[in-house]
Amino acid sequence: MAKKELFTQGWEFQLVPVGEAVVEEQGFVPVDIPHDWQIYDSTNLYQDGDGWYQKKFHIKKEEELLYYLYFEGVYMDSRVFVNGEFWGEWKYGYSSFYFDITNGLVDGENIIHVRTRLQHPNSRWYSGAGIYRNVWLKIMPKVHILQDGIYISCKKSDKDQKEENSIWKVDIETEINFSGGNPEEYMLEIELINREGKIEAKKEVSCGKYKKISKKKLSLLPVNEAGAVSCHANLTLENPKLWNSWDIGQPEYYDCHISLFYQNNKIEEETTTFGCRTCEFLPEEGFFLNGRHIKLKGVCEHHDLGALGATFHPAAAKRKLEILKSMGVNAIRTSHNMPAPELLDLADQMGFLVVDEAFDMWERSKTKYDYARFFPVWAKYDVASWIRRDKNHPCVIMWSVGNEIYDTHADKEGIRIIKELINQVLLHDKKQNAKPTIASNYMAGENAQACADIIKIAGYNYAERLYQEHHKLHKDWVIY
Repeated sequence: MAKKELFTQGWEFQLVPVGEAVVEEQGFVPVDIPHDWQIYDSTNLYQDGDGWYQKKFHIKKEEELLYYLYFEGVYMDSRVFVNGEFWGEWKYGYSSFYFDITNGLVDGENIIHVRTRLQHPNSRWYSGAGIYRNVWLKIMPKVHILQDGIYISCKKSDKDQKEENSIWKVDIETEINFSGGNPEEYMLEIELINREGKIEAKKEVSCGKYKKISKKKLSLLPVNEAGAVSCHANLTLENPKLWNSWDIGQPEYYDCHISLFYQNNKIEEETTTFGCRTCEFLPEEGFFLNGRHIKLKGVCEHHDLGALGATFHPAAAKRKLEILKSMGVNAIRTSHNMPAPELLDLADQMGFLVVDEAFDMWERSKTKYDYARFFPVWAKYDVASWIRRDKNHPCVIMWSVGNEIYDTHADKEGIRIIKELINQVLLHDKKQNAKPTIASNYMAGENAQACADIIKIAGYNYAERLYQEHHKLHKDWVIY
């Protein structure tokens, strides 16, 4: 039976100058994960360095199982080593990633090393440094559901139905790697469960009927899942409770519990939260949630937690959201990067609308050591990680592909890049659970407007003076 374990205990840390070797055992000190080494010395918040982490652990390795190591967030330019062997790297400090470490493990004592690198200036805000979000060890059979491989979309069977007498279609795609197994021998059991724990819909689906997943899409995953396929199921919910922002109703949501069976034996189970809601963006009238017109009363919310640094603490994040709610805030833009997954869990539960943002720069840098160094090669992998991880959250209404991006106004390259980013977003959210958007403070410029004309939903930073003029010029734009 597959299992997922929190892998945050027993880590040690050592900070050395950039590029220098670690001091062996005597140089490491115990730390708790999540861990932000930058916040420890508030008198030296611009210290450069290579932060090295190590964790020793014992495992009884089983040949028929796979072992995945999953990082929710590591800042930044990280490299992972398994028993002294380089295993993989990940450049961006905000997107989640994972590696299949099966072949690097031995039966018995093992050691993981993670190197993080911080050089300044790398951001326009406090970034933090290190393994500042949770780490997980996932143990599963060779035939398994892919990481973030469940995609749920909900739709009214008739858009004109009244809420109290409505039937919703819940479309579920489950990506499975059969790794040489016969799909005919596998079955999915799908249960849709309300907040009270009651099963409101249930279905069994044979894995014998499946669709191939494009090589392009699979090539963007951090591990080799060649040959994975997608199994499809349609369920219905009668008169479901809808997910709402807190200011207009209750944020009701459901759990989709999926069990994978081999010859009637359960080998894996996954649970994903989703919600039934409709979102409309109309140029003349604004935003409608479940047919109701509402204003986004939002804030730009950076990832740090003040004196706690970049380490994510659910209780502190919930406290912050409660304060924002008391101020009347109903929407958040995750400025200017992917948030911790637990923040979206809280937004689902508390009824905050979210503009889920990815980048503060593309290929043109804003600071010497920012992510622009890696964007041309790595952005498509970050988008895959971002959308796959967050695509089922009912709180997410927009995918922001960038904030105040130099490329959008400097030259025509911005047009090429925004097209590529939109295509990447829609590759992983083809049914558009959320809409692509961009935030810009360059909207007075011709090139920035050309980019907005492609994406059609544009946030104007510090440019209220342009609202009326641009609305007259671009009747099909949604401006906010």
